[in-house]
Amino acid sequence: MKAPGLVALMLLLSAMVMEIQAQCCAVGGGSPLAGDASQGVLRLGQMEISSYYQYVSSHRFLQGSRDEDNYLDRFSSGYLYSKVAYGLTDRLTMAVEAGYWTDKTQVGLRARDSYQSSGIGDLLLFPRYNIIQPSGRNKFTELTFGMGMKIPLGSYQDSIGHLEPFSGETIYTYKPLAVQASSGAQDFLFSLFYAGRLPATKLRLAANALFILKGWNPLGEKLGNYASLGIFAGYSFFEKLHANLQLKGEWIGSMTVNPDILMSSYPNYDPLATGSRKLFVSPQLSYAVIPGLMAFVQADYPVYQYVNKIQIASQSQYTFGLSLRFMALKFPATPVPVSKQ
Repeated sequence: MKAPGLVALMLLLSAMVMEIQAQCCAVGGGSPLAGDASQGVLRLGQMEISSYYQYVSSHRFLQGSRDEDNYLDRFSSGYLYSKVAYGLTDRLTMAVEAGYWTDKTQVGLRARDSYQSSGIGDLLLFPRYNIIQPSGRNKFTELTFGMGMKIPLGSYQDSIGHLEPFSGETIYTYKPLAVQASSGAQDFLFSLFYAGRLPATKLRLAANALFILKGWNPLGEKLGNYASLGIFAGYSFFEKLHANLQLKGEWIGSMTVNPDILMSSYPNYDPLATGSRKLFVSPQLSYAVIPGLMAFVQADYPVYQYVNKIQIASQSQYTFGLSLRFMALKFPATPVPVSKQ
């Protein structure tokens, strides 16, 4: 597959963006990725540098699958996600990825229920190995497995001071998990990516699965595990313009709080108001600016949502990105042995 087509196929998988998965006071977990980590591998000596910006805004709240009014005003966030990947071999790629929150804002119906934060998020180490490689008769099919680790860098205990009117003292409490920059826990990520093409057509097909095993943070909190499955279809209308459509199902488990922590102090959120099931439709356009450089834009539309108790619902979510690929090192081609007659 030619380089521009390969880049387009990789960007096809950039739809695994981080959903909001947040409540007014808690957070049900979710993916720390913006730009999909469960994609194919690079060639030997090839490097990829990519950056994504995701904007999320929602003023919709659900109880189960029903709309809930008069709960909070809105939630919004801006997330900058960058990745550097390098092809160690034709089958093994190593990626280092990190995120930065430009803004996380919760606006309540009352001033005391409004919070804002920003800062660095998490660091991800994400190697991927190509199990089935496109070659020979298998020209358009590949299967790639990834296994990575998330290392928390950002704050998970950012606090805010409240003036106690009787004593005049300032009392500090943790901000809701929805506006913390990190969960504070080490997580493990497992991904599987399949790509192919329908014979005698220009239609590209792909599927990916991602599972995140959440860890415990020092506060005795464990966010719910995350699982998603996405199916993609893509078509090239012109040589440089590519359109893709994704259908993604997502499951997030409920969070757990250490019982020993609950005996001494109860958190300022409801741990039971976590966990959800969602279905998204995500159209995407990508454009080859120059050879090796791709730009894309993507929108995510929820078509079904069910949350435990009352939570912030997914509503408006947009992702913009740039991806640059080039050969950092060039290796001589392996000579093909010629049989003697």
